[in-house]
Amino acid sequence: MRKRGFIYILTCKNHTVLYVGVTSNLQLRMEQHKAGKYKTSFTHRYNVNQLVYFEEFSSIVDAIAREKQIKAGSRQKKIDLINSMNPEWQDLTGDLPGYKSFS
Repeated sequence: MRKRGFIYILTCKNHTVLYVGVTSNLQLRMEQHKAGKYKTSFTHRYNVNQLVYFEEFSSIVDAIAREKQIKAGSRQKKIDLINSMNPEWQDLTGDLPGYKSFS
């Protein structure tokens, strides 16, 4: 069985920073971002923990390819992606199945 994958875009409270990531378990990864598990990471340092966009893939390999494509694009292309799915830029983390909030 192939491992599924996700790409995701995070932002901070003021939407000044965008972060594109890839994972095989989006729920767990968001729990880690919200809890600040990796204290020296870019996302922790800039308080980037609001999930504003994601895509699911049947293969982690496909997700990694899509992550590279998105990262190569401009900031405006990332903003357009977010606006296409989430025009209010709401944090989608709580909508993930199986997500456990630690707040």
